Amino acid sequence: MAISHWSKQVTFAALALLLAGCSSIPESIQSSSERPYDRLSQIMLMPQMALGQEARLGGRVVAVHNENDKTRLVIVSLPLDRWARPQLESVSEGRFIANVKGFLEPLDFQGLLVTVVGSVAEMEQGQIGSRPYRFVVINVTGYQRWNETQQVILPPGAADPWGWDWRYRRGWGFGNDWGPARIETIVTQ
Repeated sequence: MAISHWSKQVTFAALALLLAGCSSIPESIQSSSERPYDRLSQIMLMPQMALGQEARLGGRVVAVHNENDKTRLVIVSLPLDRWARPQLESVSEGRFIANVKGFLEPLDFQGLLVTVVGSVAEMEQGQIGSRPYRFVVINVTGYQRWNETQQVILPPGAADPWGWDWRYRRGWGFGNDWGPARIETIVTQ
């Protein structure tokens, strides 16, 4: 039985949607609004417009403070990639406070990467060292901790045990001039 051209297209489209779903934003930090604020700099420029609006921000946790009914995470904000992961190579946009209901173990968050989603609650006066600072405060409805993993990036042709790169046809053995392997740090779930 032959498969029609239309059936192939439908199958291909379904497969593409399935694969797209595998590489999307984790459910724990899905947004309920169409376009949440995703840059701390946007909120800090016009904080009155952002109050009560949804935001998805992330970065590195630099302080964890447990209070009676919540945990306050102080986060150095980093821009997010399309999967809502903090971008390691980016420059910080500042700091914000994420209020999470309940108790979080400080050792499970201190120094780690996190993305939070929630509503912009207020601007709060505080300090970084002895310098005054205005923090954006987010009331968190969901969060995602991230892991940092290292991977080795091999130069072209290095995976060939005989050292023969069919694309360039250069030399034999391992001492080819493709350069050294490099180690790259990536963010994973």
